[in-house]
Amino acid sequence: MLDINHIYLLFNLIKMKIGDKVRFLNEKGEGIITGFVGKNIVNVENEDGFEIPMPLREVVVISAEKYDQPEKNNVSEDEEKEPEDLPLTFRPMIQERKGGDCIDIYICLVPVSNRNITDSDLDIYLVNDSNYFTDFTFMDGENKAWNVRYRGTAEPNTKIFLQTLDRQDLNQLEKLCLQMIFYKQGKRFLLRPAMTAILKPDLCKCYKLHAFQPNLFFDEKVLTWKVVNNGQPIREEYYHEEV
Repeated sequence: MLDINHIYLLFNLIKMKIGDKVRFLNEKGEGIITGFVGKNIVNVENEDGFEIPMPLREVVVISAEKYDQPEKNNVSEDEEKEPEDLPLTFRPMIQERKGGDCIDIYICLVPVSNRNITDSDLDIYLVNDSNYFTDFTFMDGENKAWNVRYRGTAEPNTKIFLQTLDRQDLNQLEKLCLQMIFYKQGKRFLLRPAMTAILKPDLCKCYKLHAFQPNLFFDEKVLTWKVVNNGQPIREEYYHEEV
């Protein structure tokens, strides 16, 4: 026999759909449902654009996205969406790899043109070589001022494109910072601390052909900078804001 908690979860899950706007019950904030993980976890994109897993019992729908009620007099039966056109509400479980709980994070520069590597513009990628979801902010800095270049979420054991850098703007990467938090979805996990990694890369290597080499993540030649090594962030310069 189902207890009251199971009945509540079942009712809430049936009622919720991707695109619904929800409010958090145990903390301030709202968000949009982006997917479901298992039976009891819902993915919510919060107001800052980050996707976070939330227990089903800790959110409540405040505005529903209705797929089955087209506007009257405006949509004909022929124009109604077919079920296969609706967003998927199921996401497969993330496949973890052995040893992936040791976190390694890389920044890779990939030449846009393989014919002229040392003069080419560069695509910047973040590689998340771990079994953890990684929410991150990628920044460049000058003195004590920082500029956000990209923020997002890298899924476990994936690489994510950040931006294309014009070769003549390469000096903007003289000082880089990554701020990161780590978690898993739909299962219990070992808590990892939030990290801030700061590095001053050797930009001279960007003009040396031999510095670009294939690695485990790219077949083409790339320049690789390690940002987190076995769970320890690179801290080549410590920054403390004056009060």
